[in-house]
Amino acid sequence: MKAGPYTDFALYRRLLRQAQPYWLHIVSIFLISLLAAPLALLNPLPLKIAVDNVLGSEPIPGFLETLLPADATHSSTAILFSALGLLLVVAILNQLQVLAEWLLQTYTGEKLVLDFRARLFHHVQRISLSYHDYRGTADSLYRIQNDAPAIQEIAIYGLIPLVTSAITLSAMIFVTARIDWQLALVAMTVAPLYFILVLVYRQPLRTRWRDVTSLESSAMSVVHEVLTAVRIVKAFGREDQEKDRFVRRSQEGMWARFRAAFAEGQFGLLISLTTAIGTVAVLFIGIRHVQSGTLTLGQLLLVIGYLTQLYGPAKTISSKAAGLQSNLVRVERAFLLLDEPADVPDKPDGRPLSRALGAVTFRNVSFGYDKGRPVLHGISFEIESGSRLGITGVSGAGKSTLVSLLTRFYDPTEGRILLDGIDLRDYKLADLRNQFAIVLQEPMLFSTTILENIAYARPGSSMREVIEAAKAANAHQFIVRLPEGYDTPVGERGMTLSGGERQRIALARAFLKDAPILILDEPTSSVDVKTEAVIMEAMERLMQGRTTFMIAHRLSTLSGCDMRLTMEDGLPTVIVDRL
Repeated sequence: MKAGPYTDFALYRRLLRQAQPYWLHIVSIFLISLLAAPLALLNPLPLKIAVDNVLGSEPIPGFLETLLPADATHSSTAILFSALGLLLVVAILNQLQVLAEWLLQTYTGEKLVLDFRARLFHHVQRISLSYHDYRGTADSLYRIQNDAPAIQEIAIYGLIPLVTSAITLSAMIFVTARIDWQLALVAMTVAPLYFILVLVYRQPLRTRWRDVTSLESSAMSVVHEVLTAVRIVKAFGREDQEKDRFVRRSQEGMWARFRAAFAEGQFGLLISLTTAIGTVAVLFIGIRHVQSGTLTLGQLLLVIGYLTQLYGPAKTISSKAAGLQSNLVRVERAFLLLDEPADVPDKPDGRPLSRALGAVTFRNVSFGYDKGRPVLHGISFEIESGSRLGITGVSGAGKSTLVSLLTRFYDPTEGRILLDGIDLRDYKLADLRNQFAIVLQEPMLFSTTILENIAYARPGSSMREVIEAAKAANAHQFIVRLPEGYDTPVGERGMTLSGGERQRIALARAFLKDAPILILDEPTSSVDVKTEAVIMEAMERLMQGRTTFMIAHRLSTLSGCDMRLTMEDGLPTVIVDRL
């Protein structure tokens, strides 16, 4: 797997920009986490007091002498209870610090992920249809759902612990050096080894995690593909074969994850071994210092306690640096999705358009999804406002591509398309697309109610307007016969309704939008003759006064059109007036 397009610095810079609205929260988490350092310094202190001042005869610490009454400073029982009380207070403060940090981390992290997912979801609706055709929707879904949370892992659980661990490490070194500078020096000899290990393992870990995310996304695409076409899978009895295909893809991802885990395990083993060597060296020298009288036993125990907490932050820094690699890969994939260009550029100074007249002109238009492979070649024609153009031709001739250019799902590679004498690219994109109502061969309904599906065309429509649109589309009669009427859920993609019912709801949606230009893409090809007659009657009302592009294979369907455009291999072969 090749290296990613971003450096670590570039990724962190983008992460900071994404997290900018939550800097105050992140700073608060950082400050609360800093409290862990002084609390960590207090943890071994009760044990030292118990050993040196209760079991031994060393002078009590100055702060304890200030806090205790004069008589109690000479009582081993009072000193013991003071040590135990200090232990209890430190434990409570530790838990309060952990709780406050956890609550703020959870809130900030979840908000970060939600905002990042919303940004990705908004952008994925705007990027090129060619991208979705090539990469598939499952890959985008994986990036939104699985890769986006990496921003939380890095910003909240990665970078902040790195910084706080570095501060804690510095504090531990300072305090240890004040007790015995030689022990502090020995303890720090392992630090360069940590740094070297991170440098050695960083890139291999990043590469392995790229393999993991790519293969996991591939396995998800199988699930998405099968569930989308589950009726075909059942009809051909291919459930077992599809399960095997999913298992094969998933096993590839499993082994990739195993290789990444093995590499992380190697790294962790070397970190632990380095830590053990440092601990052995400090313990050996510390015991010699106690024997020589340089240190008391309590001071040695204090140093060992600090050493444990010194190596803790050092190991945290190393493990976080390694663990960040998988999250950096994931957030890199999310940013790559954000970097995909929008479907077509929208001019900042585009012309506003309230309602078009509907005159359309194609001037020498060519288009190809891939460079060097044109689908449409030099197409030119003109239709007047309110006219009806029938488009026919064999499958793959470019009929649907032609109307996709009209709605600016794509832009021509050559030539111009004019609406009311103005190039489509000069209009504001949202205003332009608001001029079209589209009814497809396979109507797409959302898994909500019939009411919400019809009102999707014009949010905020009244119930009366929705009913009028349904009546115009010959849909009202079958809707009111349903148990819940307009509040009936249609199921995923409207599959609880028949094909004809779905098509009539799609027509009702087009009626409600009341756009000046209508695109009908094979609207009756998948229904029976009786249903076709009902739909054609509704479409005739819908086409009144609107510029209409109707795609159909059967010439009889186009009998009411003013002109007919026959497509063959991306070329218009004939335009005839209606007889």
